[in-house]
Amino acid sequence: MSHGATLGGITQLEGQSPTSINLKSTVSARDGEKILAEKLEERVYLKERLALALRIFGNLGYDEGVAGHITVRDPVDPTCFWVNPFGKHFACIQASDLLLVSHSGKVLESGPNPLLNNAAFMIHSVLHRVRPDVLCAAHSHSLNGRAFSTLGRPLDMATRESCAFYEDHVVHTEFKGIVTGEEEGLHIAESLGNKKAAILKNHGLLIATSSVEATIHFFKSLEQVCQAQLMADAAAGGKPPQIISHEEALKIREEIGSVEYGHQCGSLFFEATLRSEAQGA
Repeated sequence: MSHGATLGGITQLEGQSPTSINLKSTVSARDGEKILAEKLEERVYLKERLALALRIFGNLGYDEGVAGHITVRDPVDPTCFWVNPFGKHFACIQASDLLLVSHSGKVLESGPNPLLNNAAFMIHSVLHRVRPDVLCAAHSHSLNGRAFSTLGRPLDMATRESCAFYEDHVVHTEFKGIVTGEEEGLHIAESLGNKKAAILKNHGLLIATSSVEATIHFFKSLEQVCQAQLMADAAAGGKPPQIISHEEALKIREEIGSVEYGHQCGSLFFEATLRSEAQGA
């Protein structure tokens, strides 16, 4: 099965160089070359942002051995995605390390380590296929998200930050251990539906949005919301929490739950991380 990108009338197949692209009559050669150049430039930018996102996960301690992955849909060929290689620590990832993977599981490009995490492929390939709006998806076994996931229940709308996920998160309850087959990926995608967040019971957290920065922001926020709820539950001594009303929760979600807001917050964190890296911190 061939995988190709159609870019404003340009069709590029696997292994075909930009100079060998056949331009359809509806688009001039000059226009086609401009579109492809823009997409290739976007690819370079997104790879850098994905690598930075992975290093942020490493800095935040979201690693757990070889578990965890973040993917970004490829702008040149949207049927493919970029992902971190299996067996390299989040904090060490550079853009040159990333794998380009087709939705059939073929590694098309790689750095020194060409190993693909099978669970990453099974979850993210389906998600990117059924959710064309998703640019970036992130999953890890972060401590607080993992702990909260064992409860098998949704978040309480008890804090401002939790309301960012009001009616925009699900609990996926069909845990089957290590994800080794496409069926589990399909179940996760079906559970997620059109929402941005999933709590995978006995497993961890998953975020999927149309922005790399927003995905990282909402993952970090969800991890902290899980921590806050665990702390509140422990302190409550069995007393129920004070829940924010439906009307107020909706207002708060509109304010801090949008992709635009998440992108803005994530961009600030990305900028701060780049500065720290430049200073050798």
